[in-house]
Amino acid sequence: MSDMRFIIVGVILVFVGFIIMGGFGHEFQAATFESNEFGTCYEYSDDAPPVEINCSFKIFDQSIFFALVVGFIGAGVISLIKGTRGDWDNKVKPEDVVGPGKNDSDTK
Repeated sequence: MSDMRFIIVGVILVFVGFIIMGGFGHEFQAATFESNEFGTCYEYSDDAPPVEINCSFKIFDQSIFFALVVGFIGAGVISLIKGTRGDWDNKVKPEDVVGPGKNDSDTK
């Protein structure tokens, strides 16, 4: 049997990781291209012209973002594995069992 709570949490974490990557990943792609192709990186804004910055800062931000996304997806995968291998739901003490499967003679 499986532990459904871990499976649900795992699916949510993997989904959140992909949503974050899809929604915000485009902002962090330019650092690698700029540093490899041109050797200079720029900070872009809507209000002002581009400002030249150190490429290592931009690549560091890109690495932190990627680590965050990999962390969400990795935690989700670990939770999925734990949920499918777990049997925590089956380890219920007989005195804690409730519902139609419980015998009333056990309580007397």
